[in-house]
Amino acid sequence: MEKSMLYIVIPAYNEAETIRQVIRDWYPVVEKFGDENSRLVIFDDGSRDETFSIMLDEKKNRPLFEPITKLNSGHGATVLAAYHYAIDKNAEFIFQTDSDGQTLPSEFEKFWMLRNDFDMVIGNRNNRQDGLARKIVTLTLRIILRLVFGVNILDANTPFRLMNATTLKNFIGKIPLDYNLSNVLLSVIYAKYNLRVKYLPITFRPRQGGKNSINLRRIISIGWKSLRDFIRLSKEI
Repeated sequence: MEKSMLYIVIPAYNEAETIRQVIRDWYPVVEKFGDENSRLVIFDDGSRDETFSIMLDEKKNRPLFEPITKLNSGHGATVLAAYHYAIDKNAEFIFQTDSDGQTLPSEFEKFWMLRNDFDMVIGNRNNRQDGLARKIVTLTLRIILRLVFGVNILDANTPFRLMNATTLKNFIGKIPLDYNLSNVLLSVIYAKYNLRVKYLPITFRPRQGGKNSINLRRIISIGWKSLRDFIRLSKEI
């Protein structure tokens, strides 16, 4: 199998219950599909629990794993920092997922096989197992993006996306560095510029441990702010 320089990037915040298994699940993927310069990079977003110390412990005997910690800035800003980091390291392909164990490494290969045919291959969580509220949020977001940006996106915020790093480098500057919904805006940009995007169905399990930091009240708060941001950014993209 042909290998390329692959960076798997994962944001993490207070994931002490899941992070060890996430590392053990995804490290073999970067070993199997990436070349010797490839890395699994987990960005600890200023966790208050043992997340980063577990990461350092798991680093032993894993030369392709890079644990990084930073000041807390939120999921979107952390994802964006990870993308910039991978681009600066000259990655050819960048894959992002989350640290709660909801996605399956076994589904990565079908994405990898399409890496040279598309600018982004992204998962469609068509059988979500993480609750009705999250499904409603995804549907509502899809409607809002269509109204504000004029694009129809199946699942704009999926944390399972493989991207051509050169394409990402050309468009990432359009996203504010502190933006909370960076993956959503990235999906919008790819749609607006008619880039080559392929959606594939993925499994999306319930959170595998720890506590979800996003509750309904916070979802509503983020939603109102995001709507205002979308309207402002629609004039700039």
